[in-house]
Amino acid sequence: MTSPLDLSEYKSAIANFYDRRSSNYDEGEWSKQVCDRLLNYSFVNKGQFVLDIGTGTGDLAISAAEIIGSQGLAIGVDISPKMLAIASNKVQRMKLSNVLFQLADAEKLNFSSNYFDYVLCANTFPWLSDKEAVLKSWHHYLKPGGRVAIHTPADTAYVGSVTLRNVLANHGITLEPSNRIGSVKQCRELFATSGFEEIEIKQERHGSYLSFESVYSTWKSTIENPSNLSLKVSSDILKLSSRQLAEIRSEFKTALVAQQTSNGIWNDLTTLYILGRKTSVG
Repeated sequence: MTSPLDLSEYKSAIANFYDRRSSNYDEGEWSKQVCDRLLNYSFVNKGQFVLDIGTGTGDLAISAAEIIGSQGLAIGVDISPKMLAIASNKVQRMKLSNVLFQLADAEKLNFSSNYFDYVLCANTFPWLSDKEAVLKSWHHYLKPGGRVAIHTPADTAYVGSVTLRNVLANHGITLEPSNRIGSVKQCRELFATSGFEEIEIKQERHGSYLSFESVYSTWKSTIENPSNLSLKVSSDILKLSSRQLAEIRSEFKTALVAQQTSNGIWNDLTTLYILGRKTSVG
């Protein structure tokens, strides 16, 4: 877990982003709720081998380990060394012997075929660059009849990012290089193309009203924060003049004003949980 990874600029930015968040990551409740929901929807059982993609501070892998027991094994992979250090400390305190953590890029794994009973992925899938390729690799690692379960925000989630993404797209600029997984229909097609069957998509609707100022701050946190530029916005934005940036910022503000109500701006947080199964032999 101590050997550095050979990461692209994009992946390095993600690793650094989560390294910086590691010290207070567990203070938030949302990621834990997502892990709990994903595990509740899955069919993880005693004695199974489970791969947790983007394990972060290890909550999902640890919860799975408690279910599978001493005859099972949970392996959590992540590209953030500091997140994994916290995960490892948790396992040591809990004295769990059926959990392993690996510093690894989820798109460059090297496990044996037909090895895992389950692949779980919470709070990570939107960051993956080639989603079809990575799903096919997970399919390869699964035993016949093995299952996959992932969580991802819906295309409509996070109004600030959705609005900014649409405004930037009008100028040929991409927000979040890997971006979202697509519509429910596109999700189903992606998993089917990757070899999975019995595809089931659980859709949970969440959301709340936010103040205009809170949503408008997306501009500053995304465009004006140098550390976020390499993470979320294509290099094309660096080529824009101050006049062009001002024009895009004005368009973003106008688009938010159009969504304003007496209660504020609705921030949709619709969440998708996607389940699939690898075909059994015979």
